[in-house]
Amino acid sequence: MKSPVPDPAPSDGEEGEDRTPLLQRAPRAETAPVCCPARYNLAFLAFFGFFVLYSLRVNLSVALVDMVDSNTTAAENRTANECAEHAAPIKVLHNQTGKKYRWDAETQGWILGSFFYGYIITQIPAGYVASRSGGKLLLGFGILGTAVFTLFTPLAADFGVGALVALRALEGLGEGVTFPAMHAMWSSWAPPLERSKLLSISYAGAQLGTVVSLPLSGIICYYMNWTYVFYLFGIVGIIWFILWIWLVSDTPETHKTISPYEKEYILSSLRNQLSSQKSVPWIPMLKSLALWAIVVAHFSYNWTFYTLLTLLPTYMKEVLRFNIQENGFLSAVPYLGCWLCMILSGQAADNLRAKWNFSTLCVRRVFSLIGMIGPAVFLVAAGFIGCDYSLAVAFLTISTTLGGFCSSGFSINHLDIAPSLPQTEASCMSISQLLQKERHPQSILAEWLIYLIILSK
Repeated sequence: MKSPVPDPAPSDGEEGEDRTPLLQRAPRAETAPVCCPARYNLAFLAFFGFFVLYSLRVNLSVALVDMVDSNTTAAENRTANECAEHAAPIKVLHNQTGKKYRWDAETQGWILGSFFYGYIITQIPAGYVASRSGGKLLLGFGILGTAVFTLFTPLAADFGVGALVALRALEGLGEGVTFPAMHAMWSSWAPPLERSKLLSISYAGAQLGTVVSLPLSGIICYYMNWTYVFYLFGIVGIIWFILWIWLVSDTPETHKTISPYEKEYILSSLRNQLSSQKSVPWIPMLKSLALWAIVVAHFSYNWTFYTLLTLLPTYMKEVLRFNIQENGFLSAVPYLGCWLCMILSGQAADNLRAKWNFSTLCVRRVFSLIGMIGPAVFLVAAGFIGCDYSLAVAFLTISTTLGGFCSSGFSINHLDIAPSLPQTEASCMSISQLLQKERHPQSILAEWLIYLIILSK
């Protein structure tokens, strides 16, 4: 282990090893002496935005358990009796006013999966639009659209499976723009040595949204009925949109209340990452091994993450036999651990780079390794424990928690290997200078091309 150093001289403290566009020999500006930094206000508003986003995404997973006539599922499920009924009788009667639908397991799978049909379509276009016009409106209207469509979910369910599948696909279109739009904003707002921290704070809202919405949806279904799940979360999304439009700006230059000190700190820290590249370097992009490594990492991690996110409540009901209340709470426990891990790992990653002088490359690799291997081991183990309820929940919790390390691993690596688009009048590095980088020729990629590789997040 390396001993801490008080103040690394280079800009990012690591150019000797990484030689990325982040790491230029330029003096580093002092942190802005402000009480409520605008960049952290952005992080917390983004945090609540992703909180709303994932609440709107996962509420159907719990509500669907209550929407479906239990007799339909029981008649088809041959494994339901392998585990004994776990839930103890509850004295308070379950509200039964919500309409029930006779949807078999295959139909439920189509409904739950339809969200991703729309979600994948808007990933690449969103990155392009965000780079040209900014991410504020794109992110805001993406979540607003999802919230409005959520309000119509009970009506679509009454029209039939086709209408509900189409509505969920439209919600996916709205949510598909969010991560590319947020990345575009952070490329203009996040100083290099605060990048892990700021992005971890903002994206941790997704985990907390899952933690809150899963048990809350179960409570709403039990004491009210499943239709209120969509009405309440949809209204919260609209309220967030109003705050976002009012308080947020695309760049530090256009922010109305940012202090001059903080603006200078942000702009000076990003000055050496600006690119003058105008055309799209398709061939270097397709040949970039680093880029394809991030593609594979995103695909592999999100395959597991979204499978659990979508089907965990169904597993809790059909296999472990928990009732709707216990289902919501226990389904949320793994994501509480993941949320805490994301916050702590973001702090740890920035401290390792800034105070202990670890290279960005080393930090990204180690955190990605922990966040990929750990979840895989415990998830595989969960498949061999049978009906041990406590061990099943424990293994799933540990698996999802360890996945939080990835938020400071490959999940942020897009911003490490690609420079930002020109946002200020500061002089930009030429393409020839970027191509001279010995270990990272992919650094000529413009910022918006980052979003091409976010295939499933």
